[in-house]
Amino acid sequence: MQDRYGNEVSTGSRSALDAYVEGVDLFLSAQAGAEAAFERAIAEDPSFALAHAALARHHQMYARPLEAMKAMISARELGAGFTAREQAHIAIIGQLIDGDNEGAYNSILKHTAEYPRDIVILQPCAGVFGLIGFSGRIGREAEIFAFFDHLKHAYDNDWWFDSIFSFALTEIGRLRDAEPLIERSYAANPANANAVHYKGHFHYEAGEHKAGWDFVRKWLKSYNPESLMHCHISWHEALWALELGHSKSAWETVDTAIRPGKAWGPPINVLNDTAAFLVRAEIAGEPRRNHLWQEIAQYAAIHYPTPGVSFADAHAAIAHAMAGDTEALMTLRETSAGWASDMVNALADVFTAYAQSDWQAVVDRLVPIMGTHERLGGSRAQRDLLEFTLLHALLRLGKREEATRLFAIRRPVLAKDGLPPSIMPKELAP
Repeated sequence: MQDRYGNEVSTGSRSALDAYVEGVDLFLSAQAGAEAAFERAIAEDPSFALAHAALARHHQMYARPLEAMKAMISARELGAGFTAREQAHIAIIGQLIDGDNEGAYNSILKHTAEYPRDIVILQPCAGVFGLIGFSGRIGREAEIFAFFDHLKHAYDNDWWFDSIFSFALTEIGRLRDAEPLIERSYAANPANANAVHYKGHFHYEAGEHKAGWDFVRKWLKSYNPESLMHCHISWHEALWALELGHSKSAWETVDTAIRPGKAWGPPINVLNDTAAFLVRAEIAGEPRRNHLWQEIAQYAAIHYPTPGVSFADAHAAIAHAMAGDTEALMTLRETSAGWASDMVNALADVFTAYAQSDWQAVVDRLVPIMGTHERLGGSRAQRDLLEFTLLHALLRLGKREEATRLFAIRRPVLAKDGLPPSIMPKELAP
């Protein structure tokens, strides 16, 4: 029997295969229910090694390391006698669960050359939080594009591949090429939260704030809050509300779908999205919410007590600086762990200065890292936190001409209508 992508699957149970295929589709579309589907597949065929491996990967994505390791043990024990593709597939997921990201990426490159339609093995390389996105390499945006461009011959009008490839195009500025792909992906599967997310990024990069806000706000109404992307897509909604002057709506979204304890989300999203929103809100002229800074700093200390995940560490540094947690901040200021620890060190100083309204220090400490901040990870929209902090600091120093010129050079599409009101100090806003 074969899966939806034509790969031979070793199970004697049709119902087990059907449940596995359903689980893969739910996993790829970031919808709730994948775990239950994989568990049904295992119940129908307890020896179904690929279902155990998929369950392990699902647990990993939801930040459940113990459950992931347990499922991976079963996959390894059961998969030894399966086909060469299945054994390699299980081995790669095992590398991911073990934390061997470099080894997994090298294995994926070899595996996809022979099995380009083994889509579950493509998934770890997708997006800006994947093996390439969190590699710390200069040029990793182009590398993500190249990875999927090399495989596009194997996919014809596939809703998941179209969404992923469109996002890779969006992140390198090829918006005209990205738009038809993301529209085709969304039309083929409107339940695909990744397509919704990446369509949101397209609207953001095109400067279409109202269209983006309307789209995600409407779509989120039917999205299960326990699904993987609910927190992060809600962050997009809140940012657009802020940008469009609907601050009450933005804070309502934060209070119900983003901040710790109020909504479910993977810890990396809760931390990053809450800290980033709080900074962007202050830049937009909202008063500082000290209790929320204390809350997210405590959350960071619980979920990321030891540095090593640089994108999360950067946002933890912001949270600790704004909350005045000097001990935790010192750890991040001195850490050498992670793929972009130098940037984490710098951002600890940047936001210490920001918290004290020392705008010249903000500029002086941000400028050296701006040329390669893609190494940190995250999307361009997420890294606009740094771009807008720098512009806001320049404006605070009375350097509007320099800020305008810098914005036009670094974010030309977004700058087409001039400096956005959301980064203007209130006394300078029109």
